Amino acid sequence: MASIWEWANPRKFMNWTDRALPVIAGLAAVVLSVGLVWGFFFTPDDYRQGSTVKIFYLHVPAAMMAINIWVMMLVTSLIWLFRRHHVSALAAKAAAPIGMVMTLIALVTGAIWGKPMWGTYWEWDPRLTSFLILLLFYIGYMALWEALENPDTAADLTAVLCVVGSVFALLSRYAVLFWNQGLHQGASLSLDKEENVSDIYFYPALVAIAGFVLLFVALVLLRTRTEIRNRRLQALEMRERMQGQ
Repeated sequence: MASIWEWANPRKFMNWTDRALPVIAGLAAVVLSVGLVWGFFFTPDDYRQGSTVKIFYLHVPAAMMAINIWVMMLVTSLIWLFRRHHVSALAAKAAAPIGMVMTLIALVTGAIWGKPMWGTYWEWDPRLTSFLILLLFYIGYMALWEALENPDTAADLTAVLCVVGSVFALLSRYAVLFWNQGLHQGASLSLDKEENVSDIYFYPALVAIAGFVLLFVALVLLRTRTEIRNRRLQALEMRERMQGQ
């Protein structure tokens, strides 16, 4: 365990991510391109939904990432609260805008997909509503970071907000299981063969999901590096002001 915390040291984090980031970003570009091209151009139209089913390759990975990014923020926030590890707090801060965008993509693509299927862009369905609340939590989380000048205080309060928002992240994932009402279907990807989509859609979806995961890893590493640099810059400015006095 000691070696894990050593690699999360800001200096070591910057060193290893400097080498790993180009590789991860390159893999993300390749895998995501393969998954989306395969899904959009080399799979047949669905016999019920026609070509609109192909929005599945954007909607499902984005929705999965929206929830899992918040879970990642929860874990890093708890590490901050219990171990006061600054990189973990900065990683949570760095992940929030990415999670917000993923949530927004899921909501927009879901609305576009829902119009021909349900006859409406929006329905106050349990899963849709919990996703909308999750989006508001992402926005509130980022606003709280910006509103507080003291970074440690901001990290403390946003960590508490992250714990509270995790309830809605879980509801977004399991709302269909908790409530039978609503238009939203159950899970499209499942270990149950009867519930799972056909293999012809399943495999490109897995590739697309892997691409989204790699994209997130690349972006969160890049943004965390930026946050570390900003923190160092703020420390230097503070030191200069103290010396000037």
